Amino acid sequence: MSGVALSYAAGPSAPLLDLTIGEALRQTAQRWPDRLGIAVRHQNVRLTWREFDAEVDRTARGLAGLGLQPLDRVGIWAANHLEWMLLQYACARAGYVLVNVNPAYRSHELAYVLRKSGMKALFLFESDARTNFREILEAARQPDQVLEHVVYLGTSQWTALLASGAGLPATPVRPDDPTNMQYTSGTTGSPKGVVLTHRGLLNNAWFTGEWMQITEQDIFCIPFPLYHCAGCVCAALNSVVHGTAMVFPSAMFDPRAVLEAIEQERATVIGGVPTMFIAQLSHPEFARFDTSSLRVAIMGGAPCPVELLRRVNSDLHCRDVHVIYGQTEASPVITMNPPEDTFEQRTSTVGQAVPNTEVKIIDPATGATVPVGQQGELCARGYLLMQGYDGDPDATARAIDREGWLHTGDLAAMREDGHFHITGRAKDMIIRGGENIYPLEIEEFLYSHPKVAEVQVVGLPDLKFGEIVAAWVRLAPGESATPDELRDYCKSRIAHFKIPAHIRIVDAFPLTITGKVQKFKIRQAEIEQLGLQSQQVQTA
Repeated sequence: MSGVALSYAAGPSAPLLDLTIGEALRQTAQRWPDRLGIAVRHQNVRLTWREFDAEVDRTARGLAGLGLQPLDRVGIWAANHLEWMLLQYACARAGYVLVNVNPAYRSHELAYVLRKSGMKALFLFESDARTNFREILEAARQPDQVLEHVVYLGTSQWTALLASGAGLPATPVRPDDPTNMQYTSGTTGSPKGVVLTHRGLLNNAWFTGEWMQITEQDIFCIPFPLYHCAGCVCAALNSVVHGTAMVFPSAMFDPRAVLEAIEQERATVIGGVPTMFIAQLSHPEFARFDTSSLRVAIMGGAPCPVELLRRVNSDLHCRDVHVIYGQTEASPVITMNPPEDTFEQRTSTVGQAVPNTEVKIIDPATGATVPVGQQGELCARGYLLMQGYDGDPDATARAIDREGWLHTGDLAAMREDGHFHITGRAKDMIIRGGENIYPLEIEEFLYSHPKVAEVQVVGLPDLKFGEIVAAWVRLAPGESATPDELRDYCKSRIAHFKIPAHIRIVDAFPLTITGKVQKFKIRQAEIEQLGLQSQQVQTA
């Protein structure tokens, strides 16, 4: 391969921040004490950086009052509220590990996370407009869990916790300590806890904001859910480390609330997954809102259609639109558009390797780095990688090789200019509106239905969500069931975004000569049956 340019790139070298997340917040509060730090519009809360830092201290002492020890796990199971942010930074300051629990989880998933994470405390609201969290928790409690403290936010329990604080643990918190754990489904079908450090998260947020060129003069409207890395790192922690005011429009995504927040707060920065931007631009009242204050957008979490990027640039007035690519295992951003990128580079690639990050494209069969322009598996290496999958060294070793490269499972190609195209997924993952969904997890769940003999799950193209879930089901001999019956079985047990939008009852699956199921034929058959050919859009 002599003389052939290989698909390897390293992000520019830059000094790493040697801080904990709690220290970074303290520095911001000292630099800009009286500037707006956070506004949670649906709770009518506005705090300066000094006030937010003080509330974080009070919350950290309240957690210590529960008798928690350094590196104990603390769960937060809620949508975007002030309390979510207080707990994130309080855990970081006191040395506990925050476990992000998706608010869409139901009893089956919650029971697994409670057991697997070993969390000692869980914070949640009793209910919201969609969900009775108390009932789900009661159904999920099992003897093999170590959960000792359940605190309902917005009640006297939360007030009492804040009022009965104790001194923080004496053990110093260090940048390389774990501070956050997020559950991401694996190819085995069992969700795995991704353990992330202060150093990885803080620097990833710092470099993301540096390339966005945001400062303490900016106002970041954040519709991203906080339980995802995009929300708690790319948006919130990014804002904290740069002194940028954070504005949360609503607890759960509401496009009208986002447009109101942009206009009334004069937001300069907006983030979201593609479906969020589509919902804002297609809102019937979009034209009456003034979004001219915006100048920067950050988008990721799903394939980003080129036409959508153009509309965010023109209709939302975002001069700079940054597409980000990454994984939870990488804290999460691996590539994004640097500030000097042209419009062509922004709308046709996922950018370059971010600072202090190495990226290469390899042949999945041989592990050799492939030539520029050739498709292969994208691998990344650097400070940003997870400590590992919680309690699962074998899975960690499969994800990160001996040379420290994270094998993403995503197929990509590198251009001559060092920019990357994501061309597909080696791992059989579905991304629906920013939610990562692994078919095997849904398949194994549906197998628990007494009438189901076999099931195969695939992703289908969808203009709104990027992809949606479809399932082919073969019933047990002598059984009968309808797609609606199977969907109803899912509704109270797994998250709504995992429930198949299309279920087809079949007698058999397309097989290879050796008996392996050909999922690509299932997917193509569904695309043709449902007339979805036009929704296979070109994406950046």
